[in-house]
Amino acid sequence: MTDSDPPPKLSKARAKIPSPARVAAFQTGLSAESRACVYLIAKGYRILARRFRTPYGEIDIVARRRGLLAFVEVKARATLDDAAYSVTPQQQQRIVAAAQAWLMARPEHATFEMRFDVVLIAPKHLPRHLMAAFDASG
Repeated sequence: MTDSDPPPKLSKARAKIPSPARVAAFQTGLSAESRACVYLIAKGYRILARRFRTPYGEIDIVARRRGLLAFVEVKARATLDDAAYSVTPQQQQRIVAAAQAWLMARPEHATFEMRFDVVLIAPKHLPRHLMAAFDASG
């Protein structure tokens, strides 16, 4: 490039830079999901998907154990109680809708027993697995 060359054009669309708090929350979530996967594998589950995105929302973990398909929400908070209380009815509805999208895309899993679980993660505690934490009736 010479002095007479025009400066390169910059894209009009600016890349959004996430706040440090948002980056930290994202990293905490990834770490919590990894811990939950290891815990579930130790309990005999096979992880079929992580962070499965649908138009309705995201399922943190889809796991299988024999004829059971578990759609797992992972919650990391300062305490296990805080984590347990953070699964809202709106999130439950989103997870149920996302699970239906999973089943539509994978009809081979339609005959499996289906369950909605939650894995709670808190510092200095083993993960807590709440099996059948909620159901599809919302």
